[in-house]
Amino acid sequence: MTTSPILRAVHHGRLDDPRVALRIEDGFAYVRNAADRYDLIVLDLTDPGGPSLPLYSVDFYRACAARLAPGGAMTLHIASPVAHPERIRRGITTLRAVFPHVTPYLTSIPLYGGLWMMACCAAKLDPRALSAAEVDTRIAARGIADLQYYNGDMHRAALALPNFVRALVG
Repeated sequence: MTTSPILRAVHHGRLDDPRVALRIEDGFAYVRNAADRYDLIVLDLTDPGGPSLPLYSVDFYRACAARLAPGGAMTLHIASPVAHPERIRRGITTLRAVFPHVTPYLTSIPLYGGLWMMACCAAKLDPRALSAAEVDTRIAARGIADLQYYNGDMHRAALALPNFVRALVG
């Protein structure tokens, strides 16, 4: 894939991996009409409202689930648990209506004002089952190098939810 110099400065060549398929189009139409199966679907959606509201629906999540390969997962950002607790409650409830495993996790995103919630959604995969050592082993086995943030310890830390967030996600 050829990308612009600006985008390349962000992804550092990671989007050039032949296993990556970047789609910039109507996401709902794509997952509804596609026949391909994916190991991972990463959703970077705009805030829920207006034309993006259908992308936060049970129907859209079902369409995404249908595109996942066995053992696959979908990840997405949900909202700030500090600024948008109701959005988190609604989002988790909607995701759980489709996926047997919905694993909320936290990360700091300074651009968005700090603490931000994400979710990993899958039929079978449970990220909580992975130890820090197993995550590090998988990263090494795949030959992934030069990670600036993610490692086994960060994986486990992201899953450790403070009490006020636990109360949001049940």
